[in-house]
Amino acid sequence: MATKIAIINMKGGVGKSTLCANLAWHFAGMRNWTRRVLVIDLDPQFNASQYILGVSRYQRDVMAAAAPTVWDIFEQQSRAPGLRSANRSLTDSVQRIINFAGGGFVDLIPSQLELSFTLKNPSQKEHLLSNFVADIENNYDLILVDCAPTESVLTTAAYLTADNILIPVKPEFLSTIGLPLIRQSLIDFERSYRKTVGVSGICFNMCSDYAPEENQSKAEVRALSSTFGWHVFDQEMPFSRSFPKGAREGKPIFWTSYARSNVSAKVSTFCNAFGGQIGL
Repeated sequence: MATKIAIINMKGGVGKSTLCANLAWHFAGMRNWTRRVLVIDLDPQFNASQYILGVSRYQRDVMAAAAPTVWDIFEQQSRAPGLRSANRSLTDSVQRIINFAGGGFVDLIPSQLELSFTLKNPSQKEHLLSNFVADIENNYDLILVDCAPTESVLTTAAYLTADNILIPVKPEFLSTIGLPLIRQSLIDFERSYRKTVGVSGICFNMCSDYAPEENQSKAEVRALSSTFGWHVFDQEMPFSRSFPKGAREGKPIFWTSYARSNVSAKVSTFCNAFGGQIGL
C-alpha cells in the first residue's frame, strides 16, 4: 500500500508545485530511494503538470492528444462536454513520465483548467478520486497530491485520498496566514467524514541565505505550529532562479541546466529528511 501525501497550503504562491515535482523526481531517481511515485495534480491551474511534463510536452501529450486528466475522474458520472474519457478508460489518465535505473519511476495524473468546472457542481464527487486511487495504489510506493490553495470539494477529495499532509510555507510577511485555515479545515473534515489526516510537517520553501525578515517569519511559524503540535522541518528548500528554468524544461533541479550544486544539495537534504519523517 502506498504512502499518500497531500501538499497543501491555503495561502498561494508558496511553491507547492515545485516542491511536489522535485519530491517525486528525488524519490524515484536517487539511488538510495528508487521508489515508484505517482503525482496527482489537483489544481485547475495545472502547474505541477506543466512542471513535470514541461510546457511543450504538456501541450502535446495532454491537450493535443485529448488524454484523460483528473477532471475526467471527477466528472465520470456527469458526461460533461469536453471530457476526454468518453472513448477511453480512466486509467489512461495515468501517464508514465520517466523510468529510472533501479526500478523507480514517476507517473502523473495531469490536470487541466476545466477542473474548475467541478467546483460549480461538486455534489457527490468528493469520493471519486480516493476510489480511483484505491484501485491503483498498490502499483506505487508514494502518491503525492498537489492541491489548490482554496477550500473546495477538491480539498475534501485530497483529504479522503491522503494519509498525511505536507505544508510548504514561504517565510515572508503574513506567512502564518494559511495555517489556522488548514487546522480548521482538518478539524471540520474529521467531524464530517470520521477520518483523521495527519500533518507530516511544515517545510520552509523558497528560502534565501541572507534575509532577516525570513528569520522573523520562521520564528512566527514555529511558534504557531508548536501550539498546533505540528512538526517543522529543520531542513529547508532553497530559493533559486533555476526552478522556473527546470519547469520550462520539465526537469528536476538536479538535471536543470546551470543549477548550482548547493541548491540541488539542499533539495536532496530536505527530501531525505521528509522521506525519513513519513517512513518511506
